[in-house]
Amino acid sequence: MADIPTYALNDGTTIPAIGFGTYPLRGEAGTGAILSALEAGYRLLDTAVNYDNEFEVGEALRRSGLARDEVLVASKIPGRHHGYDDAIASVRGSLERLGVDHTDLHLIHWPNPSQGKYVEAWRALVQLQKDGLVRSIGVSNFTEEHLGRVIDDTGVTPAVNQVELHPRFPQARMREVHERLGIRTEAWSPMGKRRAPLDEDAVTSAARAHDVSPGQVILRWHVQLGSLPIPKSADAGRQAQNLDVFGFELTAEEMSAITALGEDDGRLFGGDPDTHEEM
Repeated sequence: MADIPTYALNDGTTIPAIGFGTYPLRGEAGTGAILSALEAGYRLLDTAVNYDNEFEVGEALRRSGLARDEVLVASKIPGRHHGYDDAIASVRGSLERLGVDHTDLHLIHWPNPSQGKYVEAWRALVQLQKDGLVRSIGVSNFTEEHLGRVIDDTGVTPAVNQVELHPRFPQARMREVHERLGIRTEAWSPMGKRRAPLDEDAVTSAARAHDVSPGQVILRWHVQLGSLPIPKSADAGRQAQNLDVFGFELTAEEMSAITALGEDDGRLFGGDPDTHEEM
């Protein structure tokens, strides 16, 4: 398979244009699935404290035999760790569970606005980046207001904001905000889970036209939007298929038809932020 294209981030680093989501892969089976993804060619692994699988991600990386600098490892600070010292300790705990001396991307998992300490967590990430314990720093599920507060407080703009984004919820407004601020959009739930439009004509007709699967069409839609999708699968065949989205290009009409499946209704993410798997 051809090399995965990369995006340049605003801190001068680069990141693969597609990553591998690891929730809810746990235990020996989870380690095996993550190892399978690395063997398929993924070079960005997305985990989090709340996924309770950082050990499995680190173990898969070690078993792969790949050099540490060949794989980007991303993790996230949970909402309960937003105090400055708590955030520092959270990242150090992630490093210990992963068995690495640094993460390549560390995010604030969500702003936890009722607690209101996410600016402290951002200050901690800025310091950890200076200390070399994290390479790039970013956020997840932040609104324009949240982004503005951390940027105004520190002068440091997040490299990425990982948000819910899929054809049913194309996030046009937030993508415009990210473009203006120089933030890379990452997409969790890139297919849309139970709402995935795999049977919609806009998707199936494009799949037929390019001789690919509906899932590949949706992931290619992300790539052409400039969104970095993080698909999840424990199946080796599906993992490889999800990665194989750089050999065809959707037309402008196909892109528009897929985007038209969605409605931006003011949400940033779905579900209860205290229990959602992505928090």
